[in-house]
Amino acid sequence: MKSESTLALVAPHARFEKSYKGYIEELGDEERYPFPMDFPHHDFPALLTKLKNFELGIDLPEGFIASSTYWLVEGDSLLGVSNLRHELTPALRHAGGHIGLGIRPSFRRKGLGKWLLANTLVKARERGITDVHVHCYKGNGPSAGMITANGGVLHSELQDGNAIVQRFVIAN
Repeated sequence: MKSESTLALVAPHARFEKSYKGYIEELGDEERYPFPMDFPHHDFPALLTKLKNFELGIDLPEGFIASSTYWLVEGDSLLGVSNLRHELTPALRHAGGHIGLGIRPSFRRKGLGKWLLANTLVKARERGITDVHVHCYKGNGPSAGMITANGGVLHSELQDGNAIVQRFVIAN
């Protein structure tokens, strides 16, 4: 893992545009996590506005709730992204949870996911979220390991289409 003293969890910012676009390119056809990574990014100022509006609960699409996006950075490099939903709808309680996150492919398997989740949990605590739901697909050992390393306890498993979702709860 990178030196923790050089890592930072920051709000999305224009100075990371080049690194963000490189991150998206590096992902290629891979499914993107968390969901805001699917937002159009060619107009970067518009992306930043959309992320801020999501945090404020402004202009949310039907079925969406307010959420904050955080970027894990080192210098000018974007290494990972997390998204914290401020509350859970019945659908998100079923499958989705409070926190989604992803690590840039070239920075995986370095402990950054564990760091990113731990620091996103701090943001959840600041919002008064005490029982944090974090879900992952069964068979995704790195995600399950990251969740349990941060205090996650397996609450249940459920069938979601062709996949089994493991639902963890972290006492925060």
